[in-house]
Amino acid sequence: MVTPMEILSSRHNKILALAGQSGRVGVDNLSATFDVSPQTIRKDLKFLCDRQLLQRVHGGAVVGSGIENVSYEARRLLAPAAKQAIVRCAAGLIPDNSSLLINIGTTTEQVAHSLKNHRGLLVISNNVNAVEIMKDFLGVELIIAGGQVRRSDGGIVGGAAVDFINQFKVDYAVIGVSAIDEDGSLLDYDLREVRVAKAIIKNARHVILVADTMKFERNAPVRIAHVSEIDTIVMDKTPPATFREVCMEHDLRIVLAGGEGVL
Repeated sequence: MVTPMEILSSRHNKILALAGQSGRVGVDNLSATFDVSPQTIRKDLKFLCDRQLLQRVHGGAVVGSGIENVSYEARRLLAPAAKQAIVRCAAGLIPDNSSLLINIGTTTEQVAHSLKNHRGLLVISNNVNAVEIMKDFLGVELIIAGGQVRRSDGGIVGGAAVDFINQFKVDYAVIGVSAIDEDGSLLDYDLREVRVAKAIIKNARHVILVADTMKFERNAPVRIAHVSEIDTIVMDKTPPATFREVCMEHDLRIVLAGGEGVL
């Protein structure tokens, strides 16, 4: 059983990065790359596959199909240092005495943690986890969307949630996505969640996308929006050149977390 406190080792993260580049990793090649025994690599792959980060095949492992999402608990383990830098930066873009929509996602959940010292915030969310995090924050007034609760991740989804979100017009929205295509498409796996995310984007004056660059290594089948519908992106490091060109065409600001500047 994966717990939120569990973190991936440096080698685990590097294996995931290699898998993302080619779609597949082999035991023998990984053993040579990291100068460890094949038995050690098999244990690494078992660890990652048990957490639904990869799928075992003969002689190695492959990235998931792009149709089935990685489990929510497993996603909590991905790129923890990058996420921490991203959420601190994103929270700094939200001023006191403003209104905010937050959607479901492990990174947006962490943004909720970083709002603890804000004052005068009105936060509306379909993210049960984020609401649980913020319920005792004295400076935050909370409103939770109504609708069907998705057991896999505590997301409130479906038509009722969309209708609820459409009642508001807020200053800011913080959204996460499951995957990003270099052509600027923002992608997810669940059409019900996509409908809610679309409503959040439509009903915010300024939309902030929080995403680590591993999102470019994943595929998802449902289109949420195009990056031109976003105002600011907060990322851990410089995204691919093709994506940067798309952002430049639409005067989109990319903020690099960790003080690396603005693109």
